[in-house]
Amino acid sequence: MAELRLEHIYKTYKGGVEAVKDLNLTVRDGEFLALLGPSGCGKTSTLRMIVGLEEITRGEMYIGNRLVNKLEPNQRNVALAFETYALYPPLSVFDNIAFCLRARSVPKPEISQRVKQVADMLDITDILDRKPAELGGGQKQRISLARALVRDPDVFLMDEPLSHLDAAQRSHMRVE
Repeated sequence: MAELRLEHIYKTYKGGVEAVKDLNLTVRDGEFLALLGPSGCGKTSTLRMIVGLEEITRGEMYIGNRLVNKLEPNQRNVALAFETYALYPPLSVFDNIAFCLRARSVPKPEISQRVKQVADMLDITDILDRKPAELGGGQKQRISLARALVRDPDVFLMDEPLSHLDAAQRSHMRVE
């Protein structure tokens, strides 16, 4: 992971609605940070700006020492796990996790090794051959997390990713 630094970040939508106003934030390499606040306070807008799905109105954002304001999402090496899973229904769990690695032309032996590593961490090795429709909410959530983790991102964002996990799994994932 890499340090994430937001300096005087603003996000203003059409009509002058300020979703984010003068946000200054540093998340150090390996640090876990939770953004908490009421609906409409700018949490999702901030996540979307970090990923590159929303343009920053004003300010500077750095991943490591690299200014990323103008970089496309695929150039930022940021992974995002959604509460809604974002899984491919026709693919097996293994293929869902491996999808981004195949898209990057990672060699097959490395794909197998990396998928196995995150599957072990998330305790999903026994379901790698199953389809998402055959799984419960907690299992789907772990697959979504695995898809993000397997990329070895510089920044790993989670939008309510632990909400569908049982208490024991939530505790385990916080430690990981």
